[in-house]
Amino acid sequence: MGLTAEQLKAGLDALAGFENAFAVRLGEIGYPEPRIRARGYETLLRTIIGQQVSVHAANAVWNRLEAALGSAADPAALAAASDETLRAAGLSRQKSGYARSLADHVTSGRLNLESMPDDDEEAIAQLVDIKGIGRWSAEIYLLFAEGRTDMWPAGDLAVQIEVGRLMGLADRPSEKLTREIAEKWRPHRGAAAIFTWHSYGEAAKAARKTAPAATADKLPL
Repeated sequence: MGLTAEQLKAGLDALAGFENAFAVRLGEIGYPEPRIRARGYETLLRTIIGQQVSVHAANAVWNRLEAALGSAADPAALAAASDETLRAAGLSRQKSGYARSLADHVTSGRLNLESMPDDDEEAIAQLVDIKGIGRWSAEIYLLFAEGRTDMWPAGDLAVQIEVGRLMGLADRPSEKLTREIAEKWRPHRGAAAIFTWHSYGEAAKAARKTAPAATADKLPL
């Protein structure tokens, strides 16, 4: 499971103790809610299905897979399914390939999602070996499903925007600079990441409230 509310609070309190930007923003918006996903195959398959589609569309594909396979959460059932079955459920050829890669990694034993390496980089390396799972997806999984306290998805656009805003930068930092800035936040970068999403969302809400009605629907989030 992901970081609990208690873990988030402890991590952010630690950060606020030496990084004034966190202390100030915490006073303005409070603590974020936990972001928790189940550990295992289903969460990763849902990640693949949800790439570049709406939540509604992803749920529809999942439900069709459930009906076609008996259990969409069974990697053996997906591995045995025909291309036609997966296509009828709504998976493109590319996503079918990604889903089969995940199922193969799990059923072959090359990937044990119940016992990932303790070293974060080793765990990321195992996940990105799956077709369709890049570093960002691997980091998000390890943060939300395993609750790894120092996971830092620096390639995330909202994280970059909020790091820039929190640190008073004139421009959004690159992924490289975002990683460099957060080095001093170890071992609490997971809490920092969740806080940046919280801060980004609160900033977007505030912008909507003050924006003219004609342009409010064009704002992010």
